[in-house]
Amino acid sequence: MSQEIQTYANHVRRHVPFHFVLGPILWLHLFYTAYRLYQTPDFAHAETLLLACGLIVMAVLVRVNPLRAQDRVIRLEERLRYQRLLPADLAVQAGQLPERFIVALRFASDEELPQLVQQVLARKFEKPVEVKQAIQNWRGDYFRV
Repeated sequence: MSQEIQTYANHVRRHVPFHFVLGPILWLHLFYTAYRLYQTPDFAHAETLLLACGLIVMAVLVRVNPLRAQDRVIRLEERLRYQRLLPADLAVQAGQLPERFIVALRFASDEELPQLVQQVLARKFEKPVEVKQAIQNWRGDYFRV
């Protein structure tokens, strides 16, 4: 099975079962239970609404926590990459960048990484999305959760 070549335009991952099935079901359930509580204010409907809120919080945590763990792994991988590709002093500075910039720089090819790191350190980019847009030779991340 061949994967589509990843670019800035298509690198965002939307997981169909989560984003387009579970999410809408949980939000519809929340609105329905809120409506039912409005119609019939009693303990049973309040408890159902509380459970609906808890399910949404749980779904968000189920999505966010693995992404945070993966960001930690990306940070480690990129620091090792910096040691391999950058001069020692630049590698140290790059390893101390905010996590959001390290995560964005992972898409840069080995050839353009030194220049982009210097630009990030010089504060040429205010947001990680600007770093991603500046990348000429995209290095895909096909393992994102």
